[in-house]
Order: sequence, then structure tokens, then C-alpha cells
Amino acid sequence: MSRPRLGGLWFAGSLLLALLLMLVPLPAALAPCKPYWPALVLLYWSLESAERVSLGLAFALGLAGDLMDGVLLGEQALRLTALVFIALRFRARLRFFPMGQQTLAVLALLVNDRILALLVRLFEGDALPPPSWWLSPVIGAALWPFLFLLLDDLRVRLRLS
Repeated sequence: MSRPRLGGLWFAGSLLLALLLMLVPLPAALAPCKPYWPALVLLYWSLESAERVSLGLAFALGLAGDLMDGVLLGEQALRLTALVFIALRFRARLRFFPMGQQTLAVLALLVNDRILALLVRLFEGDALPPPSWWLSPVIGAALWPFLFLLLDDLRVRLRLS
């Protein structure tokens, strides 16, 4: 299989896997701890291969996530589009941060994502979520170095650009 084709399959496969990981059920006690996988994987690809990631792709992936998760149509699309916009805007800086600073930047992006989700849900008429709802960005940021290194290692092993 040619390198460009393998690269495209790896890119699409990682995004599809992120969508599927979003659907994995967890016990009620652990549900607030589930990281937002599509955001983390899109963030990785935004930093490492910006020519493949666009706002349109983020919107389409968010719509697919909305349909799969059964939430308000457009909620995840809005959130992922905002996340990718910020990541692409500050890509030159974020890429060369040391891992600790990059993790803090990812935490800020994931908290921003949670704030957008909170605003959408408040406009929808939902009640305020419990304090444990804010654990997800912290868990996602804690997983970021491992996810980044795993995806980067696989990308390098496959010699993809």
C-alpha cells in the first residue's frame, strides 16, 4: 500500500477510533471522568498535520459525534470547531512547547470546551451539572502526554507525514 494512502487510512482510522471510544459506556461513578476523545485526537492532528485538519472536518466530526451520542445536534460540532480554530491559530507556539506546558495548554482548551458545552446546555434549559462534570478536562489533560507520544510513535513508525 502506498504511503499517502496508508497515511490517509491512519488519519481517518484514528478519528473513527476516537468517535468509537466516545461511545464506550462507563459505570455511573466513572462517567464524569471519561475524556473527550475526539477533541484530543483532533488536537493531535491539528498540531502535527495541520494540512489535513480544517474547520469543516472538525464540524463534520462533531456532527457525527452528535448523531452517535444522541445530544443536541450541533453541540459537539460547535465545540470541536472552536477547539480546532484555537489550535490552528496558535499551532506554531503549541507545537514547540515542552510537554508540561503543552499539557497545560491542552487543559485550557478542554476547559474552554467544557464551558462551551455548559453554555449550550444552559441555553437548552438543562440544570447546572455536578462539580464532578469538570473532571473530564483534567483527565484528558493527564492523558495528553501518553496519547501524544502513542500517536506520534505510530505515525513515525509508519513514516507518515
